[in-house]
Amino acid sequence: MESSPPLTNLLSIHELTRAQLLLILATAQKYKSLMAESIRYQPVLHGKTIGLLFYEPSTRTRCSFELACRYLGAHYISIAKAGSSFVKGETLKDTVWNLRAMGVDLLVMRHPVSGAAHYLSQKLDIPIVNAGDGMHAHPTQALLDIFTMQEHIGTLENKVIAIVGDIRHSRVARSNIHALTKLGAQVRLVAPPTFIPPGIEQLGAKVYQNIEEALSADIIMALRIQKERQLSGYIPSTGEYARLFGLNQSCFNTNSEGLIMHPGPINRGVELTSEIADSNRSLILKQIPNGVAVRMAILATLLGGHQNE
Repeated sequence: MESSPPLTNLLSIHELTRAQLLLILATAQKYKSLMAESIRYQPVLHGKTIGLLFYEPSTRTRCSFELACRYLGAHYISIAKAGSSFVKGETLKDTVWNLRAMGVDLLVMRHPVSGAAHYLSQKLDIPIVNAGDGMHAHPTQALLDIFTMQEHIGTLENKVIAIVGDIRHSRVARSNIHALTKLGAQVRLVAPPTFIPPGIEQLGAKVYQNIEEALSADIIMALRIQKERQLSGYIPSTGEYARLFGLNQSCFNTNSEGLIMHPGPINRGVELTSEIADSNRSLILKQIPNGVAVRMAILATLLGGHQNE
């Protein structure tokens, strides 16, 4: 594996070198293999304390980071926006400075403002992991998505990956495009014109507005339609979107053999039907445990933990 500078933060996939990306994936594979043998606990971060600062709701990301901390032997402090001093007017900077003063060694944060993680990385002397910031980036989700793809279709070089849905507002889409193109995949974006942000093709993806272009892909990733957006005029209704871009059994009555992914949470009957979400071609539930292994790899890499061979 090619050498690369040590990882000091994980703010976006765009800032990762290909070697750093591959190192995280390889480390995640080691943890996944150990967990498959019921060896979950690898206390390589014993004595470390990790802050989990979530200013947006989260189930999968937050819980998988909590499990990753436990399995690595680290303590963690979990803070939600509603239960923090934010409601009393405390600034984000003061909140994280207080956490640092308490001895936190690494901060995982989710924030509704794009760029929040980059901002904090300039204020703190500890690693920052971006667990999603506004519409900008969600690097840990992209890494677990890539990990899942490789498990099921092998190398991504020249494979076709279709991302279907609200590309405009999706930090997951942006992070996946960066990761997939670094690994040589062909990325198709399939969405109504209003869901395609200007200039997105400059990232190396091709844009289509017909669901048929997604069906021939090796992997089809559906994105959540943020229902609040339809009120802003991006789509006439979720029903209209489901009719034209939703994944259902009639779509797959063709010769399509593409595997299905979704970062969650799913709007069943909008992005895809239950028949597809729960089918044997769906990798959605397989993405979940992979999130724990990938986040273990990220924390161990950033804090210098070394897995037992």
